[in-house]
Amino acid sequence: MGSRFEVSAIDPDPKIAWDGINAAIAEIIRIENLISSWNPESQTSEINRKAGIMPVSVDQELFELIQRAVQISKITDGAFDITYASMDKVWKFDGSMISMPDSNTVRQASSRTDYRKIQLDPGRREVFLKEKGMKIGFGAIGKGYAAQKAKEKMIALGIKNGVVNAAGDLIAWGRDIDNKKIKVGIADPEHKDRILSWLTVDNGAVVTSGDYERFVMFNGVRYAHIIDPRTGYPTTGIKSVSIICSNPELADALSTSVFVLGVKQGLYLINQLDGVECLIVTDENELIGSNRLELNNKS
Repeated sequence: MGSRFEVSAIDPDPKIAWDGINAAIAEIIRIENLISSWNPESQTSEINRKAGIMPVSVDQELFELIQRAVQISKITDGAFDITYASMDKVWKFDGSMISMPDSNTVRQASSRTDYRKIQLDPGRREVFLKEKGMKIGFGAIGKGYAAQKAKEKMIALGIKNGVVNAAGDLIAWGRDIDNKKIKVGIADPEHKDRILSWLTVDNGAVVTSGDYERFVMFNGVRYAHIIDPRTGYPTTGIKSVSIICSNPELADALSTSVFVLGVKQGLYLINQLDGVECLIVTDENELIGSNRLELNNKS
C-alpha cells in the first residue's frame, strides 16, 4: 500500500506475541493483493481495466468495501470518492511540478470522477465503472481497513494488548507495557517529530491525514496532496486532520473528507456523527477540535 506498517503486541508469552504480529503482517499483505491498483493481478486492477466495457465479479470482501466507500461518498456529498484515482496523472507532489496544470486537463480528468457511476450488483457481486478511463483506488480508506483486519487477526490469537499503525492510521486496544491506557501523539505538521497534543485511546482508532512535505506552492497558495474529487483541484486551508473513532477504516475515509470539506463543513459533519471526534490544524497552525474532543497536553 506504499506505506510503512508498524505492528506491536504486548503479551507475557513472546511466542504468542510474535504469532500475533506475523498473522497481522500476513493479513496486511493479503489485503494489499486484493485492493492494490498497482498490482495488475488484483481484482481492483481488473475493475479499472474493464471500465466502460463490462462488469467484474469480485470477492464478497472487496464488494462490501466498495459498498461502504460509496456510502461514505453519499454521507459526505462526494468529498470522499474512490473514483478520484483518474486524477493520478494530473497532479504530482514529488517536487516535479513547476506550474499549475491547465484547467482543461483538470476538467477532463475530473469528468471521470463520480462515485455515482459505480454500478454494483449485489446478487452477482459485480462491479462496473460506467465510463472508459474511470478508475477506483483505495488510498484514502485501504490502510485503515488493513489495520482493522490485522487487529482482528491478532485478537483471534489471544492478543489482548496491541497497536497497528499504518503510517498514521492507528488502532490500539488494551494497555501499554506499563499497564496504562495507550496514548497517541498528534504530530505537528511543520515538525513531524514534535507532538502538538496527546489523545488517550481506549480500544479505538486515531487516523491523521497531513500534507507534511506533500504539497506544492503556487502564487503564494499552499495546495495539499489531497484532491477534492468534486473539482479536481487540491485542497487548501488545512495542514492536518485527525479523526478519533472506533473503526480505522471509517476514520481513514473521514480524515480525507474533512480535508476536502474544509474547517466549517468538516466540523459540522463530524459533530453530527456519534462516537467520532476530530482535530484540525489549519494553515495558520490553529488547532480546532470537534465538540466532544478531549485532549491531553501532558506527555
